[in-house]
Amino acid sequence: MKIIITGGAGFIGSNAASRYLKKGHQVVVVDNLSRRGACANLDWLRQQGSLEFINVDIRDQNCVARLFRQHRDVDRILHLAGQVAVTTSLTSPRLDFEVNAFGAFNVLEGVRQAGISAPLIYSSTNKVYGELKEFPIVRNNGRYSYKSLPYGVSEDQNVDFHSPYGCSKGAADQYFVDYHRIYGNPTIVFRQSCIYGYRQFGLEDQGWVAWFMIASRLGRPITLYGDGRQVRDILFIEDLLDAFDAAFAAGNGAHGRVYNIGGGPDNVLSVRELLAYIERRQKRKLQYRFDDWRPGDQKVFVSDIRRARTELGWTPKVHWRQGLDLLYDWVSQNIDLS
Repeated sequence: MKIIITGGAGFIGSNAASRYLKKGHQVVVVDNLSRRGACANLDWLRQQGSLEFINVDIRDQNCVARLFRQHRDVDRILHLAGQVAVTTSLTSPRLDFEVNAFGAFNVLEGVRQAGISAPLIYSSTNKVYGELKEFPIVRNNGRYSYKSLPYGVSEDQNVDFHSPYGCSKGAADQYFVDYHRIYGNPTIVFRQSCIYGYRQFGLEDQGWVAWFMIASRLGRPITLYGDGRQVRDILFIEDLLDAFDAAFAAGNGAHGRVYNIGGGPDNVLSVRELLAYIERRQKRKLQYRFDDWRPGDQKVFVSDIRRARTELGWTPKVHWRQGLDLLYDWVSQNIDLS
Protein backbone atom coordinates (compact mmCIF):
# COMPACT_ATOMS: atom_id res chain seq x y z
CA MET A 1 0.00 0.00 0.00
CA LYS A 2 0.89 3.65 -0.35
CA ILE A 3 0.40 5.65 2.85
CA ILE A 4 0.66 9.43 3.20
CA ILE A 5 1.49 10.76 6.67
CA THR A 6 1.41 14.50 7.24
CA GLY A 7 3.66 15.33 10.16
CA GLY A 8 5.43 12.09 9.37
CA ALA A 9 8.72 13.21 10.92
CA GLY A 10 7.11 13.99 14.26
CA PHE A 11 6.73 11.76 17.28
CA ILE A 12 3.56 9.90 16.29
CA GLY A 13 4.17 10.21 12.56
CA SER A 14 7.65 8.71 12.60
CA ASN A 15 6.49 5.75 14.68
CA ALA A 16 3.61 5.16 12.28
CA ALA A 17 5.89 5.50 9.25
CA SER A 18 8.36 3.04 10.76
CA ARG A 19 5.65 0.45 11.33
CA TYR A 20 4.38 0.70 7.75
CA LEU A 21 7.87 0.70 6.23
CA LYS A 22 8.77 -2.44 8.14
CA LYS A 23 5.65 -4.08 6.73
CA GLY A 24 6.86 -3.32 3.22
CA HIS A 25 4.50 -0.46 2.40
CA GLN A 26 5.40 2.68 0.48
CA VAL A 27 5.31 5.67 2.84
CA VAL A 28 5.12 9.33 1.84
CA VAL A 29 6.23 11.54 4.72
CA VAL A 30 5.01 15.13 4.50
CA ASP A 31 6.64 17.52 6.97
CA ASN A 32 8.21 20.97 7.18
CA LEU A 33 10.77 19.76 9.75
CA SER A 34 10.01 22.62 12.13
CA ARG A 35 9.55 20.40 15.16
CA ARG A 36 12.44 19.54 17.47
CA GLY A 37 13.78 16.08 16.64
CA ALA A 38 12.14 15.96 13.19
CA CYS A 39 15.41 15.79 11.26
CA ALA A 40 16.70 12.99 13.48
CA ASN A 41 13.43 11.10 13.00
CA LEU A 42 13.63 11.51 9.23
CA ASP A 43 17.22 10.22 9.12
CA TRP A 44 16.09 7.23 11.19
CA LEU A 45 13.24 6.50 8.76
CA ARG A 46 15.35 6.72 5.62
CA GLN A 47 17.09 3.48 6.58
CA GLN A 48 13.91 1.43 6.86
CA GLY A 49 12.31 1.00 3.44
CA SER A 50 10.49 2.69 0.59
CA LEU A 51 10.29 6.24 1.91
CA GLU A 52 9.48 9.40 -0.03
CA PHE A 53 9.93 12.69 1.82
CA ILE A 54 8.13 15.85 0.73
CA ASN A 55 9.02 19.09 2.50
CA VAL A 56 5.67 20.86 2.57
CA ASP A 57 4.05 23.22 5.05
CA ILE A 58 0.36 22.33 5.24
CA ARG A 59 -0.48 26.03 5.37
CA ASP A 60 0.54 26.22 1.71
CA GLN A 61 -2.70 25.51 -0.12
CA ASN A 62 -1.16 25.09 -3.56
CA CYS A 63 1.58 22.75 -2.41
CA VAL A 64 -0.88 20.58 -0.50
CA ALA A 65 -3.21 20.41 -3.50
CA ARG A 66 -0.32 19.42 -5.77
CA LEU A 67 0.80 16.77 -3.29
CA PHE A 68 -2.52 14.94 -3.44
CA ARG A 69 -2.88 15.32 -7.21
CA GLN A 70 0.48 13.59 -7.56
CA HIS A 71 -0.53 10.79 -5.18
CA ARG A 72 -4.08 9.99 -6.25
CA ASP A 73 -3.23 6.30 -5.87
CA VAL A 74 -2.76 6.59 -2.10
CA ASP A 75 -4.42 3.84 -0.03
CA ARG A 76 -4.41 5.39 3.46
CA ILE A 77 -3.85 8.88 4.86
CA LEU A 78 -2.90 9.97 8.37
CA HIS A 79 -3.20 13.70 9.05
CA LEU A 80 -0.94 14.21 12.06
CA ALA A 81 0.71 17.55 11.23
CA GLY A 82 -0.17 20.38 13.58
CA GLN A 83 0.71 22.93 16.21
CA VAL A 84 0.62 20.85 19.36
CA ALA A 85 0.87 23.13 22.42
CA VAL A 86 -1.83 25.06 24.25
CA THR A 87 0.81 27.52 25.48
CA THR A 88 1.95 28.32 21.95
CA SER A 89 -1.64 28.91 20.91
CA LEU A 90 -1.99 31.51 23.66
CA THR A 91 1.06 33.49 22.54
CA SER A 92 0.63 32.92 18.78
CA PRO A 93 -3.08 32.34 18.11
CA ARG A 94 -2.85 33.22 14.41
CA LEU A 95 -0.07 30.68 13.83
CA ASP A 96 -2.08 28.09 15.75
CA PHE A 97 -5.17 28.74 13.64
CA GLU A 98 -3.30 28.71 10.35
CA VAL A 99 -1.59 25.39 11.08
CA ASN A 100 -4.37 23.48 12.82
CA ALA A 101 -7.57 24.80 11.25
CA PHE A 102 -6.51 26.14 7.84
CA GLY A 103 -3.88 23.44 7.39
CA ALA A 104 -6.41 20.69 8.09
CA PHE A 105 -8.85 22.35 5.69
CA ASN A 106 -6.14 22.37 3.00
CA VAL A 107 -5.65 18.64 3.50
CA LEU A 108 -9.37 17.91 3.28
CA GLU A 109 -9.77 20.03 0.16
CA GLY A 110 -6.64 18.56 -1.41
CA VAL A 111 -8.02 15.06 -0.94
CA ARG A 112 -11.52 15.97 -2.11
CA GLN A 113 -10.44 17.88 -5.21
CA ALA A 114 -8.02 15.13 -6.21
CA GLY A 115 -10.91 12.65 -6.12
CA ILE A 116 -9.15 10.43 -3.58
CA SER A 117 -11.28 7.77 -1.90
CA ALA A 118 -8.68 6.54 0.60
CA PRO A 119 -9.68 6.57 4.30
CA LEU A 120 -8.30 9.55 6.20
CA ILE A 121 -7.67 9.63 9.97
CA TYR A 122 -7.39 12.96 11.75
CA SER A 123 -5.45 13.29 15.01
CA SER A 124 -7.71 15.46 17.19
CA THR A 125 -7.48 16.03 20.94
CA ASN A 126 -9.34 15.66 24.22
CA LYS A 127 -9.07 19.44 24.54
CA VAL A 128 -12.17 19.77 22.37
CA TYR A 129 -14.22 18.88 25.48
CA GLY A 130 -13.11 21.98 27.39
CA GLU A 131 -12.91 22.22 31.16
CA LEU A 132 -15.83 19.83 31.84
CA LYS A 133 -16.91 21.88 34.86
CA GLU A 134 -20.27 20.13 34.97
CA PHE A 135 -18.60 16.98 36.29
CA PRO A 136 -17.66 17.21 39.99
CA ILE A 137 -14.05 16.41 40.83
CA VAL A 138 -12.80 14.89 44.07
CA ARG A 139 -9.32 14.28 45.44
CA ASN A 140 -8.46 10.71 46.34
CA ASN A 141 -5.07 9.29 47.27
CA GLY A 142 -3.22 12.43 46.22
CA ARG A 143 -4.80 12.75 42.77
CA TYR A 144 -7.91 14.25 41.22
CA SER A 145 -10.67 12.04 39.83
CA TYR A 146 -14.21 12.31 38.55
CA LYS A 147 -16.85 11.82 41.19
CA SER A 148 -19.29 10.01 38.92
CA LEU A 149 -17.66 9.08 35.59
CA PRO A 150 -16.24 5.60 36.20
CA TYR A 151 -15.50 5.05 32.50
CA GLY A 152 -14.34 8.60 31.75
CA VAL A 153 -15.63 11.13 29.21
CA SER A 154 -17.47 9.68 26.22
CA GLU A 155 -17.82 10.92 22.66
CA ASP A 156 -21.43 11.86 23.46
CA GLN A 157 -20.17 14.74 25.61
CA ASN A 158 -20.77 18.11 23.95
CA VAL A 159 -17.64 19.77 22.63
CA ASP A 160 -16.72 23.03 24.37
CA PHE A 161 -13.62 24.59 22.88
CA HIS A 162 -11.31 26.36 25.35
CA SER A 163 -8.08 28.16 24.39
CA PRO A 164 -7.07 28.96 20.81
CA TYR A 165 -5.64 25.44 20.58
CA GLY A 166 -8.97 23.90 21.54
CA CYS A 167 -10.71 26.11 18.97
CA SER A 168 -8.34 25.34 16.10
CA LYS A 169 -8.22 21.60 16.73
CA GLY A 170 -11.96 21.52 17.39
CA ALA A 171 -12.74 23.34 14.17
CA ALA A 172 -10.66 20.83 12.20
CA ASP A 173 -12.26 17.97 14.13
CA GLN A 174 -15.73 19.10 13.04
CA TYR A 175 -14.63 19.72 9.45
CA PHE A 176 -13.43 16.13 9.21
CA VAL A 177 -16.75 14.84 10.51
CA ASP A 178 -18.70 17.06 8.14
CA TYR A 179 -16.66 16.18 5.03
CA HIS A 180 -17.92 12.64 5.43
CA ARG A 181 -21.50 13.82 5.95
CA ILE A 182 -21.53 16.30 3.06
CA TYR A 183 -19.00 14.98 0.55
CA GLY A 184 -18.77 11.32 1.50
CA ASN A 185 -15.05 11.37 2.24
CA PRO A 186 -14.14 8.36 4.41
CA THR A 187 -12.85 10.40 7.35
CA ILE A 188 -12.23 9.17 10.91
CA VAL A 189 -11.52 11.39 13.92
CA PHE A 190 -9.38 10.29 16.87
CA ARG A 191 -9.76 12.49 19.95
CA GLN A 192 -6.48 11.48 21.51
CA SER A 193 -5.48 11.72 25.12
CA CYS A 194 -1.82 11.82 26.26
CA ILE A 195 0.28 9.72 23.89
CA TYR A 196 3.82 8.81 24.96
CA GLY A 197 6.61 6.56 23.78
CA TYR A 198 9.73 6.18 21.68
CA ARG A 199 11.10 9.16 19.75
CA GLN A 200 9.10 11.67 21.76
CA PHE A 201 11.31 14.72 22.12
CA GLY A 202 9.07 16.25 24.77
CA LEU A 203 9.07 19.91 25.77
CA GLU A 204 7.73 21.66 28.84
CA ASP A 205 4.56 22.73 27.06
CA GLN A 206 3.85 19.45 25.26
CA GLY A 207 4.75 15.80 25.70
CA TRP A 208 4.92 16.00 29.49
CA VAL A 209 5.68 12.33 30.18
CA ALA A 210 8.80 12.38 28.01
CA TRP A 211 9.71 15.93 29.05
CA PHE A 212 10.00 15.11 32.75
CA MET A 213 12.17 12.09 31.96
CA ILE A 214 14.44 14.09 29.63
CA ALA A 215 14.67 17.09 31.96
CA SER A 216 15.53 14.93 34.95
CA ARG A 217 18.33 13.17 33.05
CA LEU A 218 19.79 16.42 31.71
CA GLY A 219 19.45 18.36 34.95
CA ARG A 220 17.09 20.92 33.45
CA PRO A 221 14.62 22.92 35.59
CA ILE A 222 11.32 21.17 36.30
CA THR A 223 8.19 23.20 36.93
CA LEU A 224 4.83 21.85 38.09
CA TYR A 225 1.98 24.09 36.97
CA GLY A 226 -0.88 23.83 39.43
CA ASP A 227 -0.47 21.37 42.28
CA GLY A 228 0.75 18.34 40.33
CA ARG A 229 -2.32 16.27 41.18
CA GLN A 230 -3.67 16.61 37.63
CA VAL A 231 -4.57 13.26 36.12
CA ARG A 232 -4.55 12.04 32.52
CA ASP A 233 -5.12 8.69 30.93
CA ILE A 234 -1.92 7.94 29.04
CA LEU A 235 -1.53 5.72 25.99
CA PHE A 236 1.66 4.09 24.73
CA ILE A 237 2.54 4.80 21.11
CA GLU A 238 2.27 1.17 19.97
CA ASP A 239 -1.32 1.05 21.21
CA LEU A 240 -2.15 4.18 19.21
CA LEU A 241 -0.68 2.60 16.08
CA ASP A 242 -2.83 -0.46 16.71
CA ALA A 243 -5.84 1.86 16.89
CA PHE A 244 -4.93 3.40 13.51
CA ASP A 245 -4.75 -0.09 12.00
CA ALA A 246 -8.04 -1.11 13.61
CA ALA A 247 -9.83 1.96 12.28
CA PHE A 248 -8.52 1.44 8.76
CA ALA A 249 -9.50 -2.24 8.91
CA ALA A 250 -13.03 -1.42 10.11
CA GLY A 251 -13.92 0.00 6.70
CA ASN A 252 -17.20 1.81 6.17
CA GLY A 253 -18.33 1.24 9.73
CA ALA A 254 -15.69 3.67 11.03
CA HIS A 255 -16.13 6.37 8.40
CA GLY A 256 -17.57 9.61 9.73
CA ARG A 257 -17.12 8.41 13.29
CA VAL A 258 -15.36 10.01 16.25
CA TYR A 259 -13.38 7.91 18.72
CA ASN A 260 -11.82 8.77 22.07
CA ILE A 261 -8.41 7.13 21.98
CA GLY A 262 -6.51 7.07 25.25
CA GLY A 263 -5.40 4.76 28.00
CA GLY A 264 -8.83 4.75 29.61
CA PRO A 265 -9.55 4.27 33.33
CA ASP A 266 -6.93 1.52 33.68
CA ASN A 267 -4.07 3.79 32.63
CA VAL A 268 -4.39 7.01 34.62
CA LEU A 269 -1.39 8.86 35.99
CA SER A 270 -0.88 12.12 37.86
CA VAL A 271 2.05 14.49 37.41
CA ARG A 272 3.25 13.77 40.94
CA GLU A 273 3.05 10.03 40.34
CA LEU A 274 5.23 10.37 37.25
CA LEU A 275 7.86 12.29 39.21
CA ALA A 276 7.76 9.64 41.94
CA TYR A 277 8.34 6.97 39.27
CA ILE A 278 11.37 8.87 37.92
CA GLU A 279 12.76 9.27 41.44
CA ARG A 280 12.50 5.51 41.98
CA ARG A 281 14.29 4.81 38.70
CA GLN A 282 17.04 7.35 39.39
CA LYS A 283 17.21 6.58 43.12
CA ARG A 284 17.30 10.22 44.04
CA LYS A 285 14.95 13.10 44.84
CA LEU A 286 14.16 15.51 42.03
CA GLN A 287 14.23 19.26 42.48
CA TYR A 288 11.20 21.08 41.10
CA ARG A 289 9.16 24.19 41.71
CA PHE A 290 5.47 25.05 41.50
CA ASP A 291 3.84 27.78 39.41
CA ASP A 292 0.30 28.97 38.66
CA TRP A 293 -2.21 26.81 36.84
CA ARG A 294 -2.01 27.22 33.07
CA PRO A 295 -5.10 28.42 31.13
CA GLY A 296 -7.25 25.59 29.84
CA ASP A 297 -5.55 22.93 31.97
CA GLN A 298 -8.05 20.25 32.98
CA LYS A 299 -7.62 18.86 36.49
CA VAL A 300 -8.72 15.50 35.16
CA PHE A 301 -9.21 13.96 31.79
CA VAL A 302 -9.91 10.28 31.33
CA SER A 303 -11.15 8.90 28.01
CA ASP A 304 -14.13 6.60 27.82
CA ILE A 305 -12.77 4.20 25.19
CA ARG A 306 -15.69 1.78 25.05
CA ARG A 307 -16.82 2.92 21.58
CA ALA A 308 -13.42 2.06 20.10
CA ARG A 309 -13.51 -1.29 21.84
CA THR A 310 -17.00 -2.08 20.54
CA GLU A 311 -16.71 -0.73 16.99
CA LEU A 312 -13.02 -1.24 16.23
CA GLY A 313 -12.19 -4.20 18.46
CA TRP A 314 -9.37 -2.14 19.97
CA THR A 315 -8.18 -1.86 23.53
CA PRO A 316 -4.83 -0.79 25.01
CA LYS A 317 -2.37 -3.61 25.65
CA VAL A 318 0.54 -1.76 27.28
CA HIS A 319 -0.11 -0.91 30.94
CA TRP A 320 1.24 2.46 32.03
CA ARG A 321 3.89 0.91 34.29
CA GLN A 322 5.30 -1.13 31.43
CA GLY A 323 5.06 1.84 29.08
CA LEU A 324 6.95 4.14 31.44
CA ASP A 325 9.71 1.56 31.72
CA LEU A 326 9.97 1.35 27.93
CA LEU A 327 10.11 5.13 27.48
CA TYR A 328 12.53 5.65 30.37
CA ASP A 329 14.93 3.09 28.93
CA TRP A 330 14.69 4.70 25.47
CA VAL A 331 15.40 8.16 26.89
CA SER A 332 18.35 6.80 28.85
CA GLN A 333 19.84 5.23 25.72
CA ASN A 334 19.18 8.24 23.46
CA ILE A 335 19.83 11.16 25.78
CA ASP A 336 22.17 12.76 23.22
CA LEU A 337 19.26 13.04 20.76
CA SER A 338 17.15 14.86 23.32
